[in-house]
Order: sequence, then C-alpha cells, then structure tokens
Amino acid sequence: MMISQFGSGKGASAYAKVGVESGVMSADPHHLIVMLFDGLETCIRSARSHLLAGNIAGKGEAISRAIDIVNRGLIAALDTEKGGDVAVNLGRIYEYVSLLLLRANLHNDAEALDEAERLIGDISSAWRELGLREKTG
Repeated sequence: MMISQFGSGKGASAYAKVGVESGVMSADPHHLIVMLFDGLETCIRSARSHLLAGNIAGKGEAISRAIDIVNRGLIAALDTEKGGDVAVNLGRIYEYVSLLLLRANLHNDAEALDEAERLIGDISSAWRELGLREKTG
C-alpha cells in the first residue's frame, strides 16, 4: 500500500528538503546569508533543548550542524577583499562563536550556547536591517 510509505514521515521530510533546496536555488546572496542565520539559530535552540533534556547525542548533532553552518557557510561567505575590516571582524566573531559552540558541546555549557545565540542574533538582526534598507532605497 502506497500510504504506508509516508507513514514514517519520510514524505514530509522529502517535501521539506525540496522546499529548502528550491529556496536556496532561487535566493539572492543576501537571502542565502539570512537562511544561514536562520539555520544556525535553529541549531543553537535545538542544542539547548537537547542539553536541558539530557539528550547528549541530540545536543552533539545540533552543535555539529551549527559549527558546520558557521565554518562552511558564514565564514566561507566572507569576502575580505570587498568587505575589508568589517569582513575581518565578522570572521573573528564567527570563529569565536564556533569556539563557544565547541565549548558548549564539550562541557555541556548552556551559557556558551546563550552567548553564541546572542552574538549571532545581533549580527543576524543587523544583516536583516541592511537588507530592508537596500530594498527601500
């Protein structure tokens, strides 16, 4: 029976993946960075939830995804040639956030997650504001 194939949630998962991939394919560079911030913030919240629930494996997976987004997404997207000091300083903050995430993982440190989330939240807000300003003029 065909319906049973989707009972495990695989259909919903596949649909979500296609939606994300479609969003990435059609997004402008600014929106791609917004998507990275969204994913990172979601991973940090998930890690905190798993940490508080005592789910060490889930915490580790969420933090690993978060570190991957920072290192392979946000840091990799920096253009120090065009961005100058701003890009260099963002790189330093991203590296610090990556270290905070590592510390949170190694020591089950919720405060490190809080600090990482606060820093990323501040940068994300500024990035979104910049996008709004560019759209409005």
